[in-house]
Amino acid sequence: MSTVIEIADAIVASLNAGTFSQPFEAERKYQPSFELPDMQTLHVSVVPRSVAITTATRDSSYFDCAIDVGVQKKVNPDEPVELDELMNLVEEIADHLRMKRLDEAPQAAWVAIENEPVFASEHLDLQRVFTSVLTVTYRVRR
Repeated sequence: MSTVIEIADAIVASLNAGTFSQPFEAERKYQPSFELPDMQTLHVSVVPRSVAITTATRDSSYFDCAIDVGVQKKVNPDEPVELDELMNLVEEIADHLRMKRLDEAPQAAWVAIENEPVFASEHLDLQRVFTSVLTVTYRVRR
């Protein structure tokens, strides 16, 4: 199995086994696109983003696998409490993954996490959908 897919699947398993302030079921996707009526439900999508391969030794390499974790839900932008709860969930997910090994991919070491966009203002403006993306990077040596 592809290294980046293995890590993405391990992230899905870790998130689905975790306890968060809002219930969700994370899913691995290639293209996280949803119809607007389906966005009433909270969606957490795990999407492989990139792999950077660098030299570790003469006969091994580092595979730095970046995985996007998207959090999306239709909201009322005039209700800051609803948006605050989703922002808190994004931070909970980041804390859940930060500085930890994945049970289903123990060979992968956590490297970094970024939250960009913290939220996509154009999604709020045009579709009334909260969208936030975490990019988590894990390193595998092989």
